[in-house]
Amino acid sequence: MNQFSRFAMLAAVSLAASIAAADSASAGGFAIREQSATAQGSSYAGAASGAGGPSSMFWNPATITTLPGWQNQWNASVIMPRSEIDPLPSTPTIPFGGSGDIAQDAIVPTSYLSYQLNERLWLGFASSTPFGLVTDPRQNWSGQVYSRSSRIFTANLNPIVGVKLNDWLSVAAGPMIEYFDVRLKNAAGIVPNDPSAILEGDDWGGGFTAGVTITPVAGTTLGIGYRSSIRHTLEGTLATPAGIFGPSALKFPVKTNLNTPDQVTVGLSQVITPALTLHAGFEWQNWSRAGDPAIVGPSGAPISHLPLNYDDGYFYALGADYRLNERWILRAGFAYEQSPIDTAVRSTRLPDSDRYWVSIGASYQYNEKLSFDVAYTHVFHKDADIRIVPGHQDYAGLPFVAEAETDVNLISAALRYRWDDPAKPFPAPIVRKN
Repeated sequence: MNQFSRFAMLAAVSLAASIAAADSASAGGFAIREQSATAQGSSYAGAASGAGGPSSMFWNPATITTLPGWQNQWNASVIMPRSEIDPLPSTPTIPFGGSGDIAQDAIVPTSYLSYQLNERLWLGFASSTPFGLVTDPRQNWSGQVYSRSSRIFTANLNPIVGVKLNDWLSVAAGPMIEYFDVRLKNAAGIVPNDPSAILEGDDWGGGFTAGVTITPVAGTTLGIGYRSSIRHTLEGTLATPAGIFGPSALKFPVKTNLNTPDQVTVGLSQVITPALTLHAGFEWQNWSRAGDPAIVGPSGAPISHLPLNYDDGYFYALGADYRLNERWILRAGFAYEQSPIDTAVRSTRLPDSDRYWVSIGASYQYNEKLSFDVAYTHVFHKDADIRIVPGHQDYAGLPFVAEAETDVNLISAALRYRWDDPAKPFPAPIVRKN
C-alpha cells in the first residue's frame, strides 16, 4: 500500500470516528471544546500555538507545519456533567418539581492526520464534533412546557494544506464540511403526561479554516487561527399534538436557517528553560451571529422561531508544560470562560453560565513513534438564574423562575503515532590527534 493510499484510508477512519460521537456541550453556548487531550491538560492555553500537538489543527491549521513526517492523533473525551434546575416559589407549577439532572454523559472522539510532503508543504485532515448538546429532564416537571429533551449533533470534516513560507512564518487553510442535526421536544401543556411537540431537522453545510504561526525568535511561537461560520438550512418536521394547530395531531415539513459562530483563537507559547514552557490563550466566538432564526412552515410563512439571541463568548487561559525526563511531560492550566448566555436569554434547555476550568495532564513517550496523553479537568460553573417571565423570549404564558446549578468533570485520553521513521542525527565525526 503506497503512502497516499494509507493517507486516504486513515482519513476514512477519522471520518468514521467523528460520526460515532455522542455530544454534550461543555463550552459556551452549545459548543464543544474537548477536541484534544493534550491541550486539555493545560486548559487549552497555547492550543493555537501548537501546545496540542496534531490536535492543535482544530484551532489553528498552520500548526501542522511544526509536525515532522507522518503522524496521527486520536482523542477521546468523556464529559460527565451535572445540571439541575430548581423552580422557585413564584413559579405556579412548582408542585410538579424540579428537572432532576438534565445533563447526559457523553464520549466525544476526534482525530487528526498530518503528512509532510517536503520541507515546505504539509497535508492534513481533521475530524471533530464542534457543537453538541444533550439535555433530558424528567418527563414531567414544572418547566416541561419550555423543554423536555434537547439534542444537537455535529460532525465536521476538515482537509488542510499548510505551507512553511520561511523559518519564522507558516500559513494554512482548508475547507470544512459539517453535518448538523437537531431535535427539540417540549410538552404541549403543564399537566403531567401531557403530549409533546417535537421539532427536528438536519443539514450539510460548508465553511473554512485558516491560520498563521509566527516564530519571531527561537522558543517563542505565536499562533492565530480562524474557523468560519457555517450557514445550515435545517430541513425537517414539526410534530404537534391535537389542539396546537387544529383539532388533530399534525406533522408537517419545516425549515430554518441557523448560522454557527465563527471563531478566532490566539495562542502564545514561550520556552523558559529546556524543561519548562509557558502557554497563554484567548478565544472569541461570534455567537451573536446565531440571532433568532424563524421556523418556516409549508406555506413559506414563519410559524415559530429558535430563540437564541446570544452575546459573543470569550475564553482566557494560562498553562504550562514541564518535561520531567525523556519520557514524561506534566501539564497544568487554568481558564476563565465568559458565556454568551445571560439571564436575559437563559433557557431551561441550556442553563449556561460563566465558568472556571482547572486542569492537569501528562504525556508518556513509549518509544520514538508512539506516545500517550491523559488529562483531567473540573469545570466550576457559576450558579445561573432562569427568569422566563413576560418580556423573556421564551415566555409562553407560564412564568417560570428557577435557579440552575451545574458542574462538569472531563477525562480525556489520546494516542499519537508516527508512521514514518524519525530522522536520526548523524553521529559526530571522530577526531583523532596524532
